[in-house]
Amino acid sequence: MNVDLHQLLIVFAAYVIAAGSPGPSNMRIMGVAMARGRGAALMLASGVVSGSIFWGLMASTGISALLARYAQALLVLQIFGGLYLLFLAFRAGRSALTSNEKLAARASADEVALSRGELYRRGFLMHLANPKSVLAWIALVTLGIGPNSSWQSIAAILGGCAVLSVTIFCGYAIVFSTPPMVALYRRCRRWIESLLAIFFAFAGLRMLLSRM
Repeated sequence: MNVDLHQLLIVFAAYVIAAGSPGPSNMRIMGVAMARGRGAALMLASGVVSGSIFWGLMASTGISALLARYAQALLVLQIFGGLYLLFLAFRAGRSALTSNEKLAARASADEVALSRGELYRRGFLMHLANPKSVLAWIALVTLGIGPNSSWQSIAAILGGCAVLSVTIFCGYAIVFSTPPMVALYRRCRRWIESLLAIFFAFAGLRMLLSRM
């Protein structure tokens, strides 16, 4: 089995830094975990993990590299991702302006509206629409796979990054759904949602304007 363990460790370290650092997906998982609990956050995280694995498969087969060559394809993806981030900013801003009493009054209706399947789809689409995910995977694959790399090396990179993806994103869901974090969220909900709104708006506008 022709696998360079040293190269694998470099790829895995790069993936941990890229996936574990604060970003739209992690921030949203944190918000859902503190607001709705562990089960909802884990479903959202599962969608994010699926999106990450999808881009990993695309990168390993060279499809995402083709996307990187054609500016129009990446531009469409960039516009879609930016608009989706602005939508998340609007939702977080509206929540920040809503009192705790009004939010509690409509909590049951929100829980019905957001089924587990819907949470999964939102996480999947959010990660799928992020061009940075495509470019990060292209960089990882380029870093870990050379022209003479075996299929074992590709499988090892994808498998290892998939395990790390589950650990990181689901770890966010578990840690930020603990009672201390839930209590913190209830006290600081408006501040947290305001920060989320600013973060998503900044990321969305930056994504939309980066081509101008």
